[in-house]
Amino acid sequence: MNLRTKKMTYTALLVAYTMVAALVMPKITIPPFSATLTLHVPLMLAMLMGPASAALVGIGSAIGFMALSPVIAARAVMHIVVGVVGAYVIKKGWRFEIALLVTAPIHGLLESLIVLPFGYSLYTAFIVTGVGTIIHHCMDGFIAIVVYRSIRIVVKDGIFSKA
Repeated sequence: MNLRTKKMTYTALLVAYTMVAALVMPKITIPPFSATLTLHVPLMLAMLMGPASAALVGIGSAIGFMALSPVIAARAVMHIVVGVVGAYVIKKGWRFEIALLVTAPIHGLLESLIVLPFGYSLYTAFIVTGVGTIIHHCMDGFIAIVVYRSIRIVVKDGIFSKA
């Protein structure tokens, strides 16, 4: 199997996990904020494969959350931007861990801004959603780092960057 086919296969698996996790994993909810532990892990791993993979996983996340709530789905659309930014940071030669730190405040800010048109207060948008998203991003980032380091030991086919 060539590298391109492997990358498409891994991307499809990450999209599938994201869509299923959005529907079945337990959530912590303080509207408009919600946290589904491990949901950002596929997006973060996709960053290592490049902007296209990250964007596709972000789209899968948004589709997965459409069944739950328009506010949560809108927040999930922000995963596309976060994933693409993270992928470009890695592509520029920055380490995976640094890319996760760089994208955390971007993630929080974008999800804060996207809930404002739904009528939420600035406090609810920026403190509850923004800070909550950054904390959730960091928790999932830790899990993603552990998974990534484990994958690098087993998968030696060049799919994941040397971030």
